[in-house]
Amino acid sequence: MAKVNDAAVGHGPASSDEKKGLFVRVSLFYRQIGDELRKVVWPTREQLTNYTWVVVGFVALLAAIVGIIDLGVAKAVLSVFGA
Repeated sequence: MAKVNDAAVGHGPASSDEKKGLFVRVSLFYRQIGDELRKVVWPTREQLTNYTWVVVGFVALLAAIVGIIDLGVAKAVLSVFGA
């Protein structure tokens, strides 16, 4: 059987990241965020406008459906319990 190195598994001594100070780790974190955001393929203005209208339309549709259901339930409750 092959032996497993405890340090490679994470059971050994602290890694180099854990030895660094808080501010170094925080700055590294934000630097990595910037690096990842540069890799993002951002939508064009036309795509963004299209996606926005799709979301607005979908939210309006769902609001109308919920409103209709609410009116129906309100009328049913009033007919059962009277007003």
